[in-house]
Amino acid sequence: MPKRSSSVVGREFGNGVRASVESTGLTQRQLAEALGWQEAKLSDMLAGKGGVNEPEVRELLAYCRTPLEERERLIELFREQGSVYLRVPDEGVPDQVRTLINQEKEATEIIAWSMILVPGLLQIFEYIAAVTAKARTVSPENLAATVAARAARTEILDYDRTFTFYVHEQALWLPVGGEEVWREQLAHLLRLSVRNYISIRIVPRSVGMHAGVSGDFRLMKFPKYPPVVYVESVKCCLFFDDKDTVEVYENILKDLAAVALDEEESRAVINSILEGLQ
Repeated sequence: MPKRSSSVVGREFGNGVRASVESTGLTQRQLAEALGWQEAKLSDMLAGKGGVNEPEVRELLAYCRTPLEERERLIELFREQGSVYLRVPDEGVPDQVRTLINQEKEATEIIAWSMILVPGLLQIFEYIAAVTAKARTVSPENLAATVAARAARTEILDYDRTFTFYVHEQALWLPVGGEEVWREQLAHLLRLSVRNYISIRIVPRSVGMHAGVSGDFRLMKFPKYPPVVYVESVKCCLFFDDKDTVEVYENILKDLAAVALDEEESRAVINSILEGLQ
């Protein structure tokens, strides 16, 4: 496979291979020497930049004694081409959004748009549980593990990166999980909104038709890689990192920014709804 710039698929592949390498206890230099490779070749492979062929990938994974299921997953990733990556998660598997989790951890800026629900990274545990149960995409025996996995993603909300959330006002009025959960979710939004690395901006219902009606998405930015757009549906996840698609979503965000309330006005809207529930 020719050498290429790092992509979503390439980085997912590189992360998986890195885990296999780390399981051996060897350094990259030691492993490269054992395989008769240049260390730079292994480094490029782990960064998702290619530079290796499939037999070489199989040789490395065999040397690392990577389990067969994981080996086949990595080979499938290696064969992926293009700027669109489709993921169809296994039902109920806690790491069903492994690619998204990896992208979120590497991103230094995340901008999200949500029209119907509170954005996932801002949801409290009870809200997540209610949404997951109502969606009917997870069987009862896998519900607890799936909710826990989704709730764990909120741990990335820390001060070493920035977050901007555009939320339609109607999402705040949806009583998910009953009134008590609804109240606590709104209070949680108020608590998060005062953190200087989190911006929550409400798109009021009064603006009518707007650029975000095509659906929810998030844009993730990285220090070394091109931006990535993530779009989620009921049974699959899509990742885009081509310039033209990213630009389309960046323009939608610009349009949303033009009609959204500022942070202070948004807090006032959230607080007004919360006070009406007391």
